[in-house]
Amino acid sequence: MRKLINSTYITLDGVIDNPMWTMPYFDDEAAAFAGFQTSTADALLMGRATYDGMSAAWPTRDESDPSTGAAYFNSVKKYVASTTLTDPAWRNSEVLQGDLVEEVAKIKAQDGGDILQYGYGSVTTQLIRAGLVDEVRFWICPVLEGGDSLTTPLKDVKASFELVDTKVMKSGVVIVSYRPKAAE
Repeated sequence: MRKLINSTYITLDGVIDNPMWTMPYFDDEAAAFAGFQTSTADALLMGRATYDGMSAAWPTRDESDPSTGAAYFNSVKKYVASTTLTDPAWRNSEVLQGDLVEEVAKIKAQDGGDILQYGYGSVTTQLIRAGLVDEVRFWICPVLEGGDSLTTPLKDVKASFELVDTKVMKSGVVIVSYRPKAAE
């Protein structure tokens, strides 16, 4: 069974929106870890807001330059959870039809690599509740943004996680990886 891995950039005060604040921290070390993540994933899963942001940015980047990651993001299979998007323009994108939990369970049951999910909102909340998220990776950046925090979409969600790994980077970014803890 494929693993669903959520990877989310977050500030010290819990902000995840519009992560342009990550740019000063995205050095060679961060690029290497990001490359590791994409090397094990042959699909992306995203909600509408993440899709809109990524589909506006990635197609404009130079695919011939391997350092941009554009070749991967533009060609990889993309699954979009949306009730309003009907005809996605970004190459190799598919809008999930029907029940989100059932559709993601079907995708996870297929042969293939990891399924990578960026961002953390209502889609992730539903999938955590259903027990479909195998790992969460928070890229904690040493910055305060003062916006809405990660906990806003998690209201009424209860889940326990166990630490899988911690990476401390020279830039001050800490990547903390957790997996859902088995119910006791």
